[in-house]
Amino acid sequence: MERELRIYIAEDDVCVIDTLRDFIEDQGLGEVVGSSEDDGGDALQIAALQPDLILIDFLMPGQDGAELVRRLREKGCRAKCIMLSQVTQKDMIAKAYDAGIDFFLNKPINIVELRAVIGTVVRQLENERTIEALRRVLFSGQPVASQDTDEESRRKINNILASVGMAGEKGSADILNFCLFVKREQKSLQQESIRELCSELSDNPKSMEQRMRRAIAVGLTNLAHLGLEDFLNERFTRYGSTLFRFEEVRAEMDLIRGKKDYGGKPSIKKFIESLMQLAEQDS
Repeated sequence: MERELRIYIAEDDVCVIDTLRDFIEDQGLGEVVGSSEDDGGDALQIAALQPDLILIDFLMPGQDGAELVRRLREKGCRAKCIMLSQVTQKDMIAKAYDAGIDFFLNKPINIVELRAVIGTVVRQLENERTIEALRRVLFSGQPVASQDTDEESRRKINNILASVGMAGEKGSADILNFCLFVKREQKSLQQESIRELCSELSDNPKSMEQRMRRAIAVGLTNLAHLGLEDFLNERFTRYGSTLFRFEEVRAEMDLIRGKKDYGGKPSIKKFIESLMQLAEQDS
């Protein structure tokens, strides 16, 4: 990251705050910009600090950690949230994820695991910022600079699609051709809809769009299964918050667990934008 990771600690135990602060600073993981020791864990004051990451205790006197996360999300705070708790009940953990946390770690805190999760957060933020930069270019209609040949782009895109289990889907070929067409012709995803761009590639653009949507839905389901098996899975952390909005991945995970009767509804446009950027990043 270009700047140091800004971290806030919401924890009622001063000893735990001091331990976490020392660990973060000694390991060079970021800067602790505040804690509930300073402001009582007020959501408005936390949001004003603009942290990148918040470490939150689930059970604090007079304050539910999940409710604090919910209030932060309502105030537009997009910081990654790691919940730290001795809670083991599945319904309580599900409550935390429903509120908007990104990771859940059990107490007592495993320092190795915490360091790994913070590293994952850093990579997620780097990916999200890079993709947002590309999104602005795509939406502006400006040419997307790339040194890759069509064959290099084809290989990179196919590798990513294979990584999320989409390689065997009919719509994957359409997605590949769509990406190469947008790159080659320097098309703007802001100025033209997915259907309009499909019409330049197919005599039946509606069917092409539907095949792409179905293939993307398969990728979402595959990532959700990976997340349920191992939340720190490298493919899950790399693609779960880049190719899709993480809210959609979480909804799909809830569907698989039987918590909801509907899953995520991925955006073709976001998927295409993110896929193209990830392909540009890959060496």
